[in-house]
Amino acid sequence: MTHEILAALALLMVHIWLLPMILNLSNATWLLGNRDDPVEFSVLTQRAKRAAANFMETAPVFLTLAILASIQQVDVAELAMYWLGLRVVYLILYVAGVAYIRSLVWIAALVVLAMMAMALM
Repeated sequence: MTHEILAALALLMVHIWLLPMILNLSNATWLLGNRDDPVEFSVLTQRAKRAAANFMETAPVFLTLAILASIQQVDVAELAMYWLGLRVVYLILYVAGVAYIRSLVWIAALVVLAMMAMALM
């Protein structure tokens, strides 16, 4: 489970730092400065930030389940990889502006978290 936990943390960094930075390079001076003045974000950057907020709602649950699985020596690595894959797809769909399929992917990721939890019982 170590690899899956590290992958989830890497995905967290993509969500909260890397993708918003890449999509907001036109505001490099603001990014490198004190950020005292408000800046206008592109639609893609705003979507990436909303996707990051959504990720922050489920990542703690995933990490908790993954750590518990490691402690209890329950193999949920395959489920963890499904969750990670679904979250990557979710991010891509969110930034691309795909609404309904994105929601189905989110539900699938939630089901995978429930399956991980049930495996620990």
